[in-house]
Amino acid sequence: MADHQRIHPVQDPEAVAPQTPTAPLVPRGSSLSDKGDPIEQYPPFRRTIPYAPSKPPPRRSCWRKCFCWTIFLLLLLILILGILAAIIYFVFQPKIPKYSVDAMRITEFNLGNDNSLSAAFNVNITARNPNKKIGIYYEGGSHLSVWYTGTKLCEGSLPKFYQGHRNTTLLNLTLTGQTRDANGLLESLQAQQQTGNIPLRLRAKVPVRLKLGKLKLMKWKFLVRCRLAVDTLSTDNVIRIRENNCKFRFRL
Repeated sequence: MADHQRIHPVQDPEAVAPQTPTAPLVPRGSSLSDKGDPIEQYPPFRRTIPYAPSKPPPRRSCWRKCFCWTIFLLLLLILILGILAAIIYFVFQPKIPKYSVDAMRITEFNLGNDNSLSAAFNVNITARNPNKKIGIYYEGGSHLSVWYTGTKLCEGSLPKFYQGHRNTTLLNLTLTGQTRDANGLLESLQAQQQTGNIPLRLRAKVPVRLKLGKLKLMKWKFLVRCRLAVDTLSTDNVIRIRENNCKFRFRL
């Protein structure tokens, strides 16, 4: 009796068993309901950030900055100059130099054939430096002149020299000049001479350097104005100075 063979199905080991999803796929932008079904949301949830416009930074124009810096530097310079002036004043105690015209002699005062007036004056000037700690260097390039009613009669210059502390210097200067068309000028001088009071003006512009201790400062200009009155302008006569008033100022 033949044996019956039973054939049992054998699973192929190479076959891959299908995998069942453990959870349903949920598309992007949806969520699950209580039963597990996806619920779509319209529109999808997105987190929004409120927009706040930034304020532009305040702008200062270039000219305003330059103006402010210029004012600041000017004030700083004025402050420094004020401090230096105060130091010089309290340490050196500066005093104004004094000048006077002591004597005058006319060596030439003639009217030529061409109606030009030639004049030569010898003038004695006294310069006083009353300062204890300040010396004065009188530089070259000075100019002196004698005037009568707006007309320049003669001119000259000072020599270069150094005037020390509390020093008095006597200067003997020769001033010469020539005036054209001087007929009217000579007649006016002769009429004024009859009164015994001839007004004259002496003007001086002198470049100087001040010496503070061992420090020699920048160049300044001394301006001297003297108002004079003499009794005569006759040649080789003794001239009497009736009025002698000199004023002084300086500048850079």
